[in-house]
Amino acid sequence: MSSRLGGPDRVLSPAEVTEFVVDQLGRIDFDGRSVCVLVPDATRVCPLPLLVGAVHRALHGRVSKLTVLIALGTHGAMSDAALAEHVGVFPGVEVRNHEWWEPSTFANLGTIPSSRIEELSGGRMTGDVEVLLNRAVVEHDIALVVGPVLPHEVVGMSGGNKYFFPGVAGQKIIDVSHWLGALITSAEIIGTTSLTPVRALINDGAALIPADTYALCVVTAEGTDGDLHSVSFGDCISSWASAAEVSAATHVTYLDAPVRRVLSLVPAMYDEIWTGAKGFYKVEPIVADGGEVILYAPHITEIATSHPQIHEIGYHCRDYFVKQWDTFSHVHWGVLAHSTHLRGAGTYDPSTGEERLRVEVTLATGIPEEVCRAVNLGYRDPATIDVAAFEADPDTMVVPRAGEVLFRLRS
Repeated sequence: MSSRLGGPDRVLSPAEVTEFVVDQLGRIDFDGRSVCVLVPDATRVCPLPLLVGAVHRALHGRVSKLTVLIALGTHGAMSDAALAEHVGVFPGVEVRNHEWWEPSTFANLGTIPSSRIEELSGGRMTGDVEVLLNRAVVEHDIALVVGPVLPHEVVGMSGGNKYFFPGVAGQKIIDVSHWLGALITSAEIIGTTSLTPVRALINDGAALIPADTYALCVVTAEGTDGDLHSVSFGDCISSWASAAEVSAATHVTYLDAPVRRVLSLVPAMYDEIWTGAKGFYKVEPIVADGGEVILYAPHITEIATSHPQIHEIGYHCRDYFVKQWDTFSHVHWGVLAHSTHLRGAGTYDPSTGEERLRVEVTLATGIPEEVCRAVNLGYRDPATIDVAAFEADPDTMVVPRAGEVLFRLRS
């Protein structure tokens, strides 16, 4: 069960948010217990100092230990200064990065059997999945997820148990969950508020967590620096579902007809194409066949510093990999999934080697042209981008702060 404050037509005041969090946490027996709070990194708009401050106010002096764990997934670590700005500084609180690159980080929770993977994938995947999770979660009595719920290309709607898997999980379940989403395709899964196969998988993983788990799931107000439409609290499944309902009303925009070109203005919180690609995922559904998405991000100078394999394989549609599986199965499946998400729909004919892609993807970033071409993406000098001229072009839609709002066509 969950409780919710706010909704799609409201913007909450900081005082309302704090009062709700303190009240809800006051109803749970935290006394004398240790609590691990899982929060997003800087690639999500979220008023974490407000939320963590409210959690601290509710729990400080009641709990034996209070730790904040940054759910990096496989993103880069945040510096101490960045963490202090991102989370806030509170007495008696330890803030840690999820050190996914260190094998000693993980505890083994067990296995999701091959039969379940076959069921969830419709027979397209097999094999047991080892469930590794940051041991900080296991070593605390209670795990509390705090973060936003948004349309997401892999799981449908982000948030909830996703902060455990892939947020602070080991490589195997990250790879399997992301490749499962890629096989279904981003276009099919993104923005889905129902129980997708990928969310079912991460819920299975979360069921193995020995700690008690709760979630404060929030929905941010688009176009603000972190104002909130709603806050939901309860178990990780029901609180996520409550927030997903609000997010579907606030973070999905419908158009009557497709557009030929989208200029996505990628915000500074995305510092690589690995995360900046969200500026493509969220607009692909409205682009006409043969159209183009331009990712305009002069500040981005890297494809993916933590995932060099993307430079080996480049960006291709799903079938390019599926129909050459013996060649690509050794690559981390999460990297393959990212590749397919950014190239979108397409076909591949292994007899001719011809790949046909539904839309073109052009980078107008600080990444050199030769690097863009080498990974099978288009290039445009960002200095040639005149945003006002694109806004005046009837064939182009300019999307500010691209990456969180999903655009869809009315059916």
